[in-house]
Amino acid sequence: MTITSKSPLVVAFGEMLIDFVPDSAGVSLAESTGFLKAPGGAPANVACAITKLGGNSAFIGKVGDDEFGHMLVDILKKNGVNSEGVCFDAHARTALAFVTLKKNGEREFMFYRNPSADMLLTESELNMGLIKQAKIFHYGSISLISEPCRSAHMAAMKAAKEAGILLSYDPNVRLPLWPSAQAAIDVIKSIWNHADFIKVSDDEVGFLTQGDAEKEDVVLSLWHDNLKLLVVTDGEKGCRYFTKGFKGRVEGFSVQTVDTTGAGDAFVGALLVSIAQDPSIFQDEGKLKEALKYANACGAICTTQKGAIPALPTNSDALDLVNKSKAK
Repeated sequence: MTITSKSPLVVAFGEMLIDFVPDSAGVSLAESTGFLKAPGGAPANVACAITKLGGNSAFIGKVGDDEFGHMLVDILKKNGVNSEGVCFDAHARTALAFVTLKKNGEREFMFYRNPSADMLLTESELNMGLIKQAKIFHYGSISLISEPCRSAHMAAMKAAKEAGILLSYDPNVRLPLWPSAQAAIDVIKSIWNHADFIKVSDDEVGFLTQGDAEKEDVVLSLWHDNLKLLVVTDGEKGCRYFTKGFKGRVEGFSVQTVDTTGAGDAFVGALLVSIAQDPSIFQDEGKLKEALKYANACGAICTTQKGAIPALPTNSDALDLVNKSKAK
């Protein structure tokens, strides 16, 4: 993919936190003797994925006025992400997550948020000027769990919608953070019909529908008429796509997986770069398939290293993997 010099702005909204990842895979948190600290939080990962590919992004959220919070903002800046929308909270800490890597690279989470700074972002702290410059406004569901962040999220979404900005939603279900599974389903679905683009994993389809994610009618129960694109990621198998006019599947790439953290965010970032550059991909199946292949490559590359942001690919990494697969 060729990325023009000043790609349109994608604003990502939500949480940024520190993931503590055991230094040896396949052990429980209790058994782990050491942890590596890795910057994380899905919306922040997406913002970094976009700039690493040569796109243009900003992040809006709140961190603690502590060493971890300042470190995270420095990481955004080092990655070329606009951080003007980040606030510091003097009274709450930056969120932490301890992540267990099982033998197959899959993860379990234990969160420290009581409450953490990201939950305390208020509507009055939103950088509305920055939001209104965006071509795409991207968010997850963790920012909907508690007030005042939930109201800030709703206000940001409303402002973006009114300004004619595309809304991108990746619910990113993290059940341990919700009061109950049913609360998660209800709240995640409460904003479902506002989005122009939704990306869900096969596991999330199963969770949100309580049905079989392999079945097309189950996936299509998540469709709504305002949607331009629904994408279901199927891990290493690739992804499925649904638009008003067409649907299909794009194969994934087989790589040596070490850690799946951030793979979905790398995928979303890549797809949002493509959409920001050329929104006609919603109507052009050929272009959409190219963009999804590129996004699959980005997701795959991200699983070959530990941590999310450090493992995010560059444009040339992604193109190399796509071209290698074509040569086979």
